[in-house]
Amino acid sequence: MATAPIPTPNLQIIGQELAVGWQDGTESYFTLEFLRRACPCATCGGEADVLGRIHKPVNELTPRSFELQSYEFVGGYGWQPKWGDGHHSGIFSWHFLKRLAGGME
Repeated sequence: MATAPIPTPNLQIIGQELAVGWQDGTESYFTLEFLRRACPCATCGGEADVLGRIHKPVNELTPRSFELQSYEFVGGYGWQPKWGDGHHSGIFSWHFLKRLAGGME
């Protein structure tokens, strides 16, 4: 069964946090460090081999890793940040951000 799309929320950077205003009227707040550490890309999260074993490269994070330089929306389904260390391959789908927010409550 397919998951229903989530409308694009309102995003605002407030200091070192991302504020997300969801269309259902709720709000979520994420520190930029938390989001960088939760990056869903293959480099950060690892990739599975044919046997299902996760291979995760060593990823050295520095203070610049948590500096948000810019971001853009990807289609109607997500948010792609560009970090101070040059990392920009992670796409946070709205469903993924909602799941992250649920784990923080």
